[in-house]
Amino acid sequence: MIGSLVDVVFRPWRRSATWRELSHLALDVVVGGVMFAISFPLAVVSVSLIVVLPGAIVASWLLFLAAHALAGVERTRFSALLDVELIDAQPVLVGATAWQRYKERLGSASRWKEVAYVLVHYPLGAITTSLAVGAWCVSATLLAMPAIVAGLTDGTVRIAGITIGSGGAWLLALVGLLGLLVAAPWTTVALAELDRIIGRALLGRSERKEFEERVSDLQSSRTRAVDSAEAERRRIERDLHDGAQQRLIAVAMSLGIARQRLDDDPESARLLVGEAHDEVKSALKELRDLVRGIHPVILEDRGLDAALSAVIARCSVPVDLRVDVVERPVAAVESAAYFIVSEALVNVVRHAQATATTVEIARRGDRLTIAVADNGIGGADPSRGTGLQGLSDRVAAIDGWMQVVSPVGGPTTLMVEVPCGS
Repeated sequence: MIGSLVDVVFRPWRRSATWRELSHLALDVVVGGVMFAISFPLAVVSVSLIVVLPGAIVASWLLFLAAHALAGVERTRFSALLDVELIDAQPVLVGATAWQRYKERLGSASRWKEVAYVLVHYPLGAITTSLAVGAWCVSATLLAMPAIVAGLTDGTVRIAGITIGSGGAWLLALVGLLGLLVAAPWTTVALAELDRIIGRALLGRSERKEFEERVSDLQSSRTRAVDSAEAERRRIERDLHDGAQQRLIAVAMSLGIARQRLDDDPESARLLVGEAHDEVKSALKELRDLVRGIHPVILEDRGLDAALSAVIARCSVPVDLRVDVVERPVAAVESAAYFIVSEALVNVVRHAQATATTVEIARRGDRLTIAVADNGIGGADPSRGTGLQGLSDRVAAIDGWMQVVSPVGGPTTLMVEVPCGS
């Protein structure tokens, strides 16, 4: 019980996020001041020129542009320091003319929220910065009070009209220690959460809309996954019918003829048995390749490094493989990572015209990252049927993230991050 309480009290000290949150809060007043200095004059001019409509339109148009740009900076800051992805609720304007796009901004609640944010963030930032930084500074000052008192000639200090000697200084030092250990970190965490709430309300989409879009994405992903599984089933059926099954039929026929000729023409029967033996070996090879495509045994036995080494050995493009996975993820994630790399290498061979490829896989905490880069011609686009949509669906099925950077002319880099789930 006591251990659990201590664990809760000192939790902020074990989070690296606490120090990023403190950095975010310390910058609040500075960033808010810059935003206010840019947006407030434009807002005042927009309201002042309301009777002169063209002037108000120009000023408000500049206000919307400035607020949107500043909001974009804030979304980046929230992502880097508070681990919050604030997605613009209306990222694209579809109007053909500047006037139509201005009317879209004027009627967009998200654009007005951006304006509100850049106007109110300065006073709010002054409060959050003062409280967060002040909590740490005051606690540190109180902790140093015995040294401060000892350094004065009369050995006392007056604070708010109260004279404090060495005994009081040590009491204040105890308060300062508690402040540094408990009050200041939890103040930082609480104020950072307040910033997140305000940021989500004014710079991001509503939770309902995010939920609806998430459900829609999952439904689409599930539909594509079902279609992909059905296509894979048909491929396996076709491969069995056209490959191993036909070879085994030929083997059965050859052995049947050989049995009939065994007494009358043993030499011919011997040749037929030899041909049947070769056909059986070919059928076994096809079955092994088919099973490897479904789930390679080496992956289950020896992990990603060994399984992908076997894939790379068969790849016609030179591949530099680097695997840094000390603790193996769960089987579903490991299998997904194997097929993601395998399919990415198939795309490289078929489309990239590359002469070198690098595959890097690393586990960091509860995330598995995959990067496949080639020096090919670039221009990879999931909408053009290069297999990237299938990769995206496979990643989405395990709640992962995928990004393709492939300018025309190359190079191409595929980046994937998935939860390890172990």
